[in-house]
Amino acid sequence: MKNYMVFDVGGTNTKYAVINENGEFLKKGDFPSTQHDFDKLQYDIVSVTLENKEKYQVAGIAFSCPGGVDSDTGIIGGASALPCIHGPNFKQIFREATGLPVEIENDANSAALGEVWKGAAKDNQNVMFTIIGTGIGGAVIKDRKIHKGAHLHGGEIGYMILNVQNQNGGYAFRTWSHLAATGALVKEVARVKGVAPSELNGKKIFEAAEAGDQDCIDAIENFYLYLAQGIYNIQYVYDPEKIIIGGAISSRTDLIEKIDEKIDLILESLEIAKVRPVIEVCHFKNDANLLGALFHFLQRQEEQMAASIS
Repeated sequence: MKNYMVFDVGGTNTKYAVINENGEFLKKGDFPSTQHDFDKLQYDIVSVTLENKEKYQVAGIAFSCPGGVDSDTGIIGGASALPCIHGPNFKQIFREATGLPVEIENDANSAALGEVWKGAAKDNQNVMFTIIGTGIGGAVIKDRKIHKGAHLHGGEIGYMILNVQNQNGGYAFRTWSHLAATGALVKEVARVKGVAPSELNGKKIFEAAEAGDQDCIDAIENFYLYLAQGIYNIQYVYDPEKIIIGGAISSRTDLIEKIDEKIDLILESLEIAKVRPVIEVCHFKNDANLLGALFHFLQRQEEQMAASIS
């Protein structure tokens, strides 16, 4: 049984685990991420790997990272909360430092692959994964693999335009992230209440709604409607078997029920629409990125072995 070192590099902390090829966790830990010091981040990653390499007979390193990850080159483009990771060649640097094969994938893509491997989509081939947080991100799963698109923007569903308004002789375009992210909910309630967004969070807003605050109730109803609107659009663009929702909001036990209520309104209004989206929450929560990064590693190794044989 082969074991692997897996890292989920985040804006605040980097989580790591030793996971075997069956997806079983043998060890877990974390350390603070360093936003502007790649040398320190590199030192911590290499130290943890070498510390566990012999004990667990580690056979490779898998990374889940934010940004525009190019899995072929090992370089991360775009931008994220960790400026230091954009530019260095992860595959080259950590292969040379540890002597182990290295693979790297985007964090949203990794979360989706974790659900495909062992979670809510383990019995599916074609799935859309949606992460709802400060913004909205996602991943397209085609034949149980990530579809990245021509510009590494496959799954960037938060960019979908859901609303257009005339403003001062021009147009104001509002994306799904602007309207249906939990960050958007916080900003909307703050606007109505006349307070700073920093004074609120999603938890406080839902608690206030449950206590009868009408402003929060109205904002949450609109939030669910916009979520349903985007999910409906995804269904008719890609027609996946399932749409899986991740992010902190996915822990709410009534999430699917509330979105389904809004889907009902849409389908009742549009007689031509006959396909109802199947929506589920992610199964693995905070471990999805780690599992998916390893699944991506195993997929890449299998592809390389097949190519060498042919």
